[in-house]
Amino acid sequence: MTLRAESIAPLFPAPPVTRFAPSPTGYLHLGHVVNAIFVWGVARALGGRVLLRVEDHDRIRSRAPFEAALLDDLDWLGFAPDEGRDPVVRQSDRAARYETALARLRARADVYACDCSRREIGGERYAGRCRARALTEGPGRGIRVVLDDGPERFDDLALGALEQTPAAQCGDLLVKDRDGHWTYQFAVTVDDIADRVDLVIRGADLIASTGRQIKLARMLGRSVPPRFLHHPLIIREDGEKLSKADGDAGVRELRAAGVSAPEVIGRAAAAVGLLDRPHPVRAADVSRLVLS
Repeated sequence: MTLRAESIAPLFPAPPVTRFAPSPTGYLHLGHVVNAIFVWGVARALGGRVLLRVEDHDRIRSRAPFEAALLDDLDWLGFAPDEGRDPVVRQSDRAARYETALARLRARADVYACDCSRREIGGERYAGRCRARALTEGPGRGIRVVLDDGPERFDDLALGALEQTPAAQCGDLLVKDRDGHWTYQFAVTVDDIADRVDLVIRGADLIASTGRQIKLARMLGRSVPPRFLHHPLIIREDGEKLSKADGDAGVRELRAAGVSAPEVIGRAAAAVGLLDRPHPVRAADVSRLVLS
């Protein structure tokens, strides 16, 4: 997938701010390198800035050694962020920010406690079982917000015009889980507002989150949503995407085997069709892979 610079550049009268946002729940793999290629490639082509944000909202699976490793691998690959490296920006340091955002939601929407487990919910959509139960918030209970029934329409820079109806997809949105952890959907939406991110570049597996994040951002006071670009994923032979949990194609293993950083970038680019065949590409040169 190669994007046309002349069609994207006019959408950003000012240089955009985007982010590379890994979770420290495992080591970097080639799928993360693909994301870095698109994030840095588009940002540099548009004269934009890249924020590094460690998304450690999952306090159960996040580990300090994984964070140290992903920062080291990113440095080794040559992808240097413009913000968020010294000091490192972490979601775990932003509890006060999320509490403030939740208070804003309470003033504008129906927010309630929920004690439903994933097993009780059964699928992705939550039907609102606890909406009228008037449960007291506390340990063992999550917090949900009611989304209106309206659709969200947006133009993806890679996929074109799309429409989603979040209330039909996910029901009442969970913003804090039963263990007291802020959810991905809530934390990234709040952070993208506060960090002034106006270009979100991520894998196609997250496209279903877009409508609900746009709607949630509007409920939090953001009138103009960021632009979104969802890029292809590396798909394994079994049809599944690469996974840190499965130990797929780890950057650290490739480094240990003597593969150079440009070779790793070239392998990732070829795996999603940005190159006809793998050949070395420096991090400083990835713009030419994604924009023509």
